[in-house]
Amino acid sequence: MSDSKPRSPKGHLSTPRDALDALLAEPAGGPFRRALWLDELDQRFRPFLPPSLAAHARLANYERGRLVFVVDAPVWRAKLRLAAPELLDAARSLGLDAAELIVKTTTPVTASPQSDRKAKPISAAALQSLQAALASLNDPDPSGSKDTP
Repeated sequence: MSDSKPRSPKGHLSTPRDALDALLAEPAGGPFRRALWLDELDQRFRPFLPPSLAAHARLANYERGRLVFVVDAPVWRAKLRLAAPELLDAARSLGLDAAELIVKTTTPVTASPQSDRKAKPISAAALQSLQAALASLNDPDPSGSKDTP
């Protein structure tokens, strides 16, 4: 009897979890494994963050002794930097060789100044040309000929 996972009739993995497990087992799953590891590490850091800061900060990366956190406003950046010694100690208690804390602030996405502008009305001739171009795209010649009679 085989220990393989059940498969659907078409040979596809039967559940999303099976598909995820198969992907993570492949070399191409490296980025996914790293993302899952960083998410787990972020969850382990939560208890060490000041309660008011925890909702505004997220561990974004750990590499070569550097912890990188992302916060959503400059005020949280300043508060997280003040907590750097405790966070580095916490990282060491989790088995990381952390020596530096980097804090980045995300920038909110804002509408571009162009989106506030009103559209200029187009001329009647431009409108007629646009409508003709659209009609030519929607109504192909049924004979298949590109030439018009």
